[in-house]
Amino acid sequence: MIGGGATAAGMGHLAVMDDSDPQFALTSYSQALWSELAPQLPPDAEYLPCGSLWLAADDEEMAEVYRKFAFYQERNIAVEVLDAKQLAEAEPNLRRGLAGALRMPSDSVIYAPCAARWLLEGIPVFLGHQVSEFTDEGVEFANGHRFAAGSVILATGTAITRALPWVPVQPRKGHLLITDRYPGFLHHQLIELGYLKSAHSVANDSVAFNAQPRATGQILIGSSRQFGTEDSTVEQDILSRMLARAIEYMPGLPTLSAIRAWTGFRAATPDKLPLIGLCPGHSNVYLATGHEGLGISTSLATGRLIADHILGRLSAIPREPYLPGRSFDGHD
Repeated sequence: MIGGGATAAGMGHLAVMDDSDPQFALTSYSQALWSELAPQLPPDAEYLPCGSLWLAADDEEMAEVYRKFAFYQERNIAVEVLDAKQLAEAEPNLRRGLAGALRMPSDSVIYAPCAARWLLEGIPVFLGHQVSEFTDEGVEFANGHRFAAGSVILATGTAITRALPWVPVQPRKGHLLITDRYPGFLHHQLIELGYLKSAHSVANDSVAFNAQPRATGQILIGSSRQFGTEDSTVEQDILSRMLARAIEYMPGLPTLSAIRAWTGFRAATPDKLPLIGLCPGHSNVYLATGHEGLGISTSLATGRLIADHILGRLSAIPREPYLPGRSFDGHD
């Protein structure tokens, strides 16, 4: 199924991030491409330009808000600092007492499975055919059929290690829960600044508050991160911790009805940057994996970088930070 892995399991947040200069370059480039594409997207892609709020619980996290504000402002990204009163006005269902937030009005959300389906319209797709071998000349299916291709792109998420065991990608499990429809309950994508600690943690499990409004009026609630497991079962203890954290920020959540909870696996690399580009040892095989929680955000830029490489074009941003053959020295 196209988009049936992390694409279907993720939140679909189209965000600009500032963990590193290469991460910023890739996310900001991709967001610009998504913005250009947005008017053409079908209604079921549920593109929603809701903006994001990075929530500061105290003065220490408010200092991080100002740091992020300076970072983005220097790079011509629209940002705004909200104080406690402005934050309460922007999101009335948040608990009182939060110090403030950083507002990023250009962030948006999308229903990625339908967007992926639309992007593939008119392109031949072979479903239910397992690839048993790939070379620089094309691929061979498990049934023996060969498919010749000028270029082969492996965009298989965490499954990349089945074909290439040496690729430094680990699955990082996450839980999400979605509610029934409650239009107006939530207006922005909300992320606690403690989410950054969770995202960077190498502990087996962590949770942080992350909530997203959907065009349908539903609310998507996250998030959790776990290394060391490939079991897709919803774990009640992790889900309970995640929801308890969410309720700390939005006390009214227990009054809402949940419809479904599920899990997915992010493809994580040691340096938190994806693998985009020519596969070492090959002349026509390319990798597009390792995006962890930013696969949807950076998908269009990823495709553009690979197309530039194949066609011999200059890219809008440097490709070197994401090349699969780079060194990971100094990273666990």
